[in-house]
Amino acid sequence: MSFKTLDDIADVTGKAVLVREDLNVPMADGKVTDDTRLRATAPTLTELADKGAKVLVLAHFGRPKGERSDANSLIHVVPALSAALGRPVGFVADCAGAEAEAAVAALAPGSITVLENTRFHKGEEKNDPELVAAIAKLGDLYVNDAFSAAHRAHASTEGLAKVLPAYAGRAMQAELEALEKALGNPEHPVAAVVGGAKVSTKLDVLKHLVDKVDHLIIGGGMANTFLAARGVDVGKSLCEHDLKETAEAILDAADVAGCTVHLPYDAAVAKEFAANPPSLRITNVHEVAADEMILDVGPQAVEALADVLKTCRTLVWNGPLGAFEIEPFDAATVALARSAAALSKEGALISVAGGGDTVAALNHAGVAADFSYVSTAGGAFLEWMEGKELPGVAALSA
Repeated sequence: MSFKTLDDIADVTGKAVLVREDLNVPMADGKVTDDTRLRATAPTLTELADKGAKVLVLAHFGRPKGERSDANSLIHVVPALSAALGRPVGFVADCAGAEAEAAVAALAPGSITVLENTRFHKGEEKNDPELVAAIAKLGDLYVNDAFSAAHRAHASTEGLAKVLPAYAGRAMQAELEALEKALGNPEHPVAAVVGGAKVSTKLDVLKHLVDKVDHLIIGGGMANTFLAARGVDVGKSLCEHDLKETAEAILDAADVAGCTVHLPYDAAVAKEFAANPPSLRITNVHEVAADEMILDVGPQAVEALADVLKTCRTLVWNGPLGAFEIEPFDAATVALARSAAALSKEGALISVAGGGDTVAALNHAGVAADFSYVSTAGGAFLEWMEGKELPGVAALSA
């Protein structure tokens, strides 16, 4: 897709620019506990401010369902945002209406100001044209910099792009360019790692990927369902036996598309789900006992998968290969992630990863910084992997 970026704005001096960001950060005792999303706003917000714009930050926070509440006020995020940007950040107690208009009119060029939670208005999630018009009165231009909210057709994510000149912010631009390299127009061969507990949560992803990638690596609990579909007795492993026919259909579709599906042929198994259990052993998947459960991909399979990645030019990763939260069932995820990271550092592989568990797993492996791109978007990244059109992105189409 083609979209306009900040490079396409001729001059923002003195103009009010509405910038949709993701400030929905975790809080504890009134303090932000992870400022990753706040730091991601810096390139766009500081660039616009340095060019003389009045920067007006739009965002949601929590799920107030159209009702005002102190707990969901963005005023609590302002100090942490200011620290992340290294400059003062103001606050306006609404994102629409006469008071907001007066407050914005008094702002100085070069300032950055957070407007109150868009979800305090019932019209936000309904993409209500009246709310869109009211917010639009505050600005001259609209910039969407929140890919993580782009899968929602809300007033602040899609509606404003229809009534104001619309551009992608630097974080949105980086995300879209990375996703284009990963699946839009990738260098082949392409591999995809898809893990997670259940096939049911990734059905659309798997169905979409078999037509897009050359190698589909399936891990996590969902691999057990595919093994069961191929006649493997997986013992007490997490397995959606009612989806075996669906798994078979995906395997058949992959054969038709010329996509090689990689399932583990050895595994780390145990009789109990606990850290370093005494019953832990590595075995061929065909030799899992009735009272055992598969908790991670085995070392031989991981070594073979690392060899597969060496033949690829592009990698998309979503989900861990095993129960990575508990040692030693993080071994496969850590080993393969490090292999992918090393290839990426060498310039041999374009690696794009996303999804909450994925980011945590790559951080755990200590390699997130070495991947070509790691998306912090959860639902939006998953819907993109499913091949769905994201309203907030589609609205930016030039």
